[in-house]
Order: sequence, then C-alpha cells, then structure tokens
Amino acid sequence: MLDFKQLWANALPFGEYVAGSETHRKLWEDVYRLARVPEWALHPLPSGEQRNLLVLAEDWCGDAVNTVPVLARWVEMVPGMLLRIIQRDQHPEVMDQYLTNGSRSIPIAIALDGQFRELGFWGPRPTELQAWVMAHKDTMPKDERYREVRRWYAKDKGETTIREVVGAMRARAAA
Repeated sequence: MLDFKQLWANALPFGEYVAGSETHRKLWEDVYRLARVPEWALHPLPSGEQRNLLVLAEDWCGDAVNTVPVLARWVEMVPGMLLRIIQRDQHPEVMDQYLTNGSRSIPIAIALDGQFRELGFWGPRPTELQAWVMAHKDTMPKDERYREVRRWYAKDKGETTIREVVGAMRARAAA
C-alpha cells in the first residue's frame, strides 16, 4: 500500500520541479505559459472539496511536457486543487503500481482526495492519442510518430487531458 500522504510531503510543486529541470526547462515553461484553461474546466469540484494530483513524470518525457504544464495551469485556477510532482525514476515502487501495458510510461496523474485516498488515475496520454500511438508503434518511425503526437497535442490544447483527469478524480467518488 502506497503512503500518498508521505509521497505528497516529499513531492515538488510545479514551479520547483521545472526550476530543477536540467534538460527541457524552457519547453516546460513555454507550454505552461501558453496553456489556456477552458471555461468548462474551472468548476470540476463541489464547493469546499479538496483534490490533490500527484504526478509521476521526468523532464525528458515528451508526453509529460505536453500535459503536466497544462494540468498545473488548470489546478492553479481551480479552488480546492493542488498538484505535486515526483520523479518516476526515483519512485519505482509507485510507478510499478501504474504500468501501461507492462511499461513505465509517464506521466501518470494520481487523483487523491483531501485525506490522500486514491480516487483514480490518468495517463500516460489521452485515450485517443494512446490508441493512435499503439496502432502506429510498429509501422511508423519514432521521429515521425513523435511529430504527429506533438501536432495532436497542439491542436487539442490540453482539453482532452483535463477532461480525462476530471473523470479520474470522479471515478471512485461515483462508484
């Protein structure tokens, strides 16, 4: 059983995480700066409720750089929500609980309530995009596939990621 309260206590807020990035800091900052939160996403919680998003990421991950800054911008705009990041490679015991088809794919956003109980999780990329990537994994060169993935993220502007994370936050609450 994971101790989410302890993991949260040791996790970094988005700004600190990005400030410590050695590889792609400017890219993370640019995606964050350009992120726009749709009006429909500003009120995902009943008044007075708390939600915490604990995100597993690494600064070199293309999917993380296209989604986590959007989630950070969104969380800042929603009362009752907080986001913290832990590095996948420093927390294999956490990562191994959220494998994607047996692999340590990131990012993973774990939705927690105010008492740090898991409500659901999301990742490593939006469902539609994940299906496309899996369908083309063996038939398209990686650099070409990644160009298409970046185009998808640019066109979507983070809306699908936010919508799916909202669903993960509500998963156990509705059960």
